[in-house]
Amino acid sequence: MKYPEFIKKGDTIAITAPSMGFYKQEQLKEYDQAIQNIEKMGFSLIETKNVRTDKQGRSASAKERANQFMQVWQAEEVGAIICAKAGDFACEILDAFDFQQLRKCKPKWLQGFSDITNLGFVFTTNLEIATIYGENIRDYGMNELFENLTNSIKIMQGEEVIQKSFGACEPMEDERNPFESYHLTQKIKWKNLYDEPQIHFSGRSIGGCFDVIVNLIGTKYDQVKKYIRTYQDDGIIWFFDIYEMSTPQVFCHLWQLKNAGYFEHCKGIIFGRPCMIREDYEKTLADVIKEAIGHLHIPVILDADIGHIPPQMPIVNGAILEVSCENGKGEIKTFFK
Repeated sequence: MKYPEFIKKGDTIAITAPSMGFYKQEQLKEYDQAIQNIEKMGFSLIETKNVRTDKQGRSASAKERANQFMQVWQAEEVGAIICAKAGDFACEILDAFDFQQLRKCKPKWLQGFSDITNLGFVFTTNLEIATIYGENIRDYGMNELFENLTNSIKIMQGEEVIQKSFGACEPMEDERNPFESYHLTQKIKWKNLYDEPQIHFSGRSIGGCFDVIVNLIGTKYDQVKKYIRTYQDDGIIWFFDIYEMSTPQVFCHLWQLKNAGYFEHCKGIIFGRPCMIREDYEKTLADVIKEAIGHLHIPVILDADIGHIPPQMPIVNGAILEVSCENGKGEIKTFFK
């Protein structure tokens, strides 16, 4: 696994928009605050010209977004890239990338989540470059950065971070002032799928937004089987962030992943808190997971601090994780091996 060079104070972090950009005034104010916060942490910041534009869900054409990404990917002074926003159309810039050129460049830390899975997941499985599934730049605009945001920067600096479950999350319906810290008013517990008293597993991680991963199956960017074969001795840990699905859809997609061979050499699976899930046929998420892959006897954790309902832990695609869950509390240790 290729780990990008760890950043240090004084290095440059780039912001680019491979999916959507900022166009609403309130979002731009939040983004400007994020810039100030990054600079207060001791880093310089540059942005590509598509960050402050958007038209019908795209910050620019696919070719232009790819070109602007490559500008900062190739820039010697840039040590890390944090994506502006997610959206729906990041997949199309993969067709505009020159993957041979991407391989030739010195790798950098790449961070983003949701639709940005199209980049992070593909870069890790195709290029064997570690990436971070974590907040886009917008949440860095809060006045006092929550620990998940500072943990992400610590990871980029090379710290082997131990992350413990937060115990509460911000409800979806909460209309928090974006400059305030998260409103952690909804109590949550990590759950072991079969009510095991304790789960513990370790392995090499891969995952991201579940909705995006299933769209990549069978495309020319699907190098998951190769990734699994390469790291089979480590064992594989999957992590999934469900954005919007029905429980029957989750069942069908898990069936699809299973029959594509994605769960070979799997040591454990972590599901984050689903953002929007519809329980059709009176089937819960736990029900359909058991029905789809229960016979594989893979340990499964539910309602982890991953994904669209904040706060979310930054997870390093490609790193070795040690994961445990006991009495509703979880822990994830990250190792750069």
